[in-house]
Amino acid sequence: MSLVYEIDYGTPASKSAETVKLTIDGNEVTVPAGTSIMRAAMDAGIQVPKLCATDSVEAFGSCRLCLVEITGRPGTPASCTTPVAAGMVVSTQTERLKQIRKGVMELYISDHPLDCLTCAANGDCELQDMAGAVGLRDVRYGYAGENHLKLEKDESNPYFTFDASKCIVCSRCVRACEEVQGTFALTIQGRGFDSKVSAGMLSDDFLSSECVSCGACVQACPTATLSEKSLIDIGQPEHSVVTTCAYCGVGCSFKAEMRGEELVRMVPYKEGKANHGHSCVKGRFAWGYANHKERILNPMIRESIDQPWREVSWEVAIDRVASEFKRLQSKHGRLAIGGITSSRCTNEETYLVQKLVRGGFGNNNVDTCARVCHSPTGYGLKATFGTSAGTQDFDSVDQSDVIMVIGANPTDAHPVFASRMKKRLRAGAKLIVIDPRRTDIVRMPHIEAQYHLPLRPGTNAAILNALAHTIVTEGLVNERFVRDFCDLDAFEHWASFVSEPQNSPETVGPMAGVSPEAIRGAARLYATGGNGAIYYGLGVTEHSQGTTAVMALANLAMATGNLGRQGVGVNPLRGQNNVQGACDMGSFPHELTGYRHISDDATRTMFEKLWGVPLDNEPGLRIPNMFDAAIDGSFRGIYVQGEDILQSDPNTVHVKKALAAMECVVVQDLFLNETANYAHVFLPGSTFLEKDGTFTNAERRINRVRKVMTPKNGMADWEITLAIAKAMGFEMLYNHPSEIMDEIAELTPTFAGVSYDLLDKVGSVQWPCNDKAPTGTPIMHIGGFARGKGNFMITEYVATDEKVGPRFPLLLTTGRILSQYNVGAQTRRTDNVVWHAEDVLEIHPHDAEERGVRDGDWVKLDSRAGGTALHARITDRVAPGVVYTTFHHPETQANVVTTEFSDWATNCPEYKVTAVQVSPSNGPSDWQKDYAEQAEHSRRIATKVAAE
Repeated sequence: MSLVYEIDYGTPASKSAETVKLTIDGNEVTVPAGTSIMRAAMDAGIQVPKLCATDSVEAFGSCRLCLVEITGRPGTPASCTTPVAAGMVVSTQTERLKQIRKGVMELYISDHPLDCLTCAANGDCELQDMAGAVGLRDVRYGYAGENHLKLEKDESNPYFTFDASKCIVCSRCVRACEEVQGTFALTIQGRGFDSKVSAGMLSDDFLSSECVSCGACVQACPTATLSEKSLIDIGQPEHSVVTTCAYCGVGCSFKAEMRGEELVRMVPYKEGKANHGHSCVKGRFAWGYANHKERILNPMIRESIDQPWREVSWEVAIDRVASEFKRLQSKHGRLAIGGITSSRCTNEETYLVQKLVRGGFGNNNVDTCARVCHSPTGYGLKATFGTSAGTQDFDSVDQSDVIMVIGANPTDAHPVFASRMKKRLRAGAKLIVIDPRRTDIVRMPHIEAQYHLPLRPGTNAAILNALAHTIVTEGLVNERFVRDFCDLDAFEHWASFVSEPQNSPETVGPMAGVSPEAIRGAARLYATGGNGAIYYGLGVTEHSQGTTAVMALANLAMATGNLGRQGVGVNPLRGQNNVQGACDMGSFPHELTGYRHISDDATRTMFEKLWGVPLDNEPGLRIPNMFDAAIDGSFRGIYVQGEDILQSDPNTVHVKKALAAMECVVVQDLFLNETANYAHVFLPGSTFLEKDGTFTNAERRINRVRKVMTPKNGMADWEITLAIAKAMGFEMLYNHPSEIMDEIAELTPTFAGVSYDLLDKVGSVQWPCNDKAPTGTPIMHIGGFARGKGNFMITEYVATDEKVGPRFPLLLTTGRILSQYNVGAQTRRTDNVVWHAEDVLEIHPHDAEERGVRDGDWVKLDSRAGGTALHARITDRVAPGVVYTTFHHPETQANVVTTEFSDWATNCPEYKVTAVQVSPSNGPSDWQKDYAEQAEHSRRIATKVAAE
């Protein structure tokens, strides 16, 4: 095994279709017009010395190492900033160039520490490499003069150090922060000899600055100035494996760089088609949870939740699961048990859990976390377009002219894709943001939304109908697209509906808290501004009309012809790494893989034949139905793979009651999560570093997950499910996850062409991948829809039953923050807690003043479902009458406040609209104290008594 080597071409690739022929060092080279001489040389295998150039940022031309000579031209131009020209004859190595480069390197080395043998970058330092490349053997200037060798090291960031004494002021870090990440946190302060890299203001260090710790600066640094602390502690890696991040739905590719079985660092992979070599703080640095002291590595059982856990062998634990589930079915019936698949696990593992439930349990009581996030996406897009997924690849945003972001906070929840989006916005694309909260992307360096519609929570469908009203009544419909690709009867019915007065901006605006002029302006911009792309998140789906709003977005895209090409589309930003895959794999109780209904005889027969068992043709229980059935006594046991339903699902008191009513709760996870407080069997799971498989990201991209170390718990998650199935009498025989994917491909038309061999060859593919699209489908619905004709749906606005009133006058909405992930089980066990140690409540200054609340005060947050307490943050990010919090920390238990109201079609909870009251408090509530006490009591692990 060895390190995966990636070529640095020095400058970005040219996108020109025209080619230019030139000669470099006697070699004839043909490259796209606009290519730099440096890149053209590298294409020909000729490496021109460089320090300030790297192919992730635009050329800068400051280091003066990459000089070349061009026949017929005077001087020695920089090869990074000089474009090729037809017939050009270039020399990269002459006596003149040798002397110039050697002199430049002498100057660099004369002001650089000579600690190469003990430096963390030894063996991976571009300055060291270039000194060797130019033949530098001594420094004529000595080291006694004024220098920067005693500058203080900044170690404030938990993940990397900044050693200014080793900085050569090449500006690569500054340019990466600007061009790749788009944060503009770094700058060069001072002039001449006093020039230095600075993170923000003069008094700032990296931690206190606006740096988001994405790692782009560390990746770009050619010396040890910016170095990962893990690299300093462990040493240089000796081999690497390309794998996929297990955090959000972007699905970034990384090189896991290793020493033996120890992970040294995660380096974003340039060939990764979702991230193109970029990363965020979570994927780049927050992997330490895999070795956290709280990780459980041995199976455990107990008879009741009042007892401490007892560590047992895998055989004993698996036997307990099977015997209890069999007992419950024998006593209470076949439908008395079920399972929940994990959106953090691989496609293969998720497939096995739903197969176990359907084939081994003999029912369809299987569901997944998409129930509480993007189930309306599947329903709404299938009804309108014919497929239950987004339409574009991430690269499509580069061609967008107008970007509508609704109910999504991409800079926090999908930061790597947000960087791509921000780059397009800085290049001139227009921005519409529809969100109750002023998210970062509304206004940030070099970006300002043309329209921000700060709608009242719960009015998404009304606002979207008002946009449609404007488009239809002002004659902005793309009639040709509608005529060619859509059902005309459905369109005419819809057009008549949205044209009604109740859908006008003048009617909707005052009700939703948005000016009618802004609604009309946003509609006109989207309809007439060129390629219009819609990106949405949980702020659309987690409503009582989540499915309605998804359909309304699809209607807008069809009416304006913004489908079937680059730069357009309807794009759900999926929250978890494999929530798309979990849905694809048949995790819903009514659907088999590929979104085919369980009642379809032909589909079901295909599965029955391959699996060798009959399948129930009736849909099973959804997660909320499982809770209700548990409370009424008919649902008695559950297998929960990699989900923390007690913390993530709404109305925590109700979920607790349901879990407490079950006789056998089996939790398979890395840590004793909140759900495990009510578990009877705990099966320790494996991390993404310890398994093979695939994830499917938000753009339908199927990426390989590769095992880089032995599972610390002894078994990968797929092997655990196989063991349970065998003990249940439903043996599934697979030797490797690739065989599971082969079965998925055999049974699933959209995956028919997918195999590990293909993925290893091409890197990744986007489904559908089959005979019609052997290398995948980046853009959906080109030349027509999967369902035939696009189907306009009536999206009548119906106000939520969750009403404000004298007792609960404010509306709570919830979301995520950059440094934390979902329920925080992983990120809370990393140094990411330095940025977000607790959930806080954002409240408008007016509402805070009315209640006598000051910034940082403890406040009580109450709804009709329950109450909690947390610290207040006074901000005008939220409008008067609206408060906001995150749900990353179990100490807060934000979901004790949220209610049982849900989407009319899918039961997706209405997390985004809860009527609440906020009042001063002295600290955590009694409920929080009782919960913490019960959790601590439940997590006791009995100590083994040593044998005499």
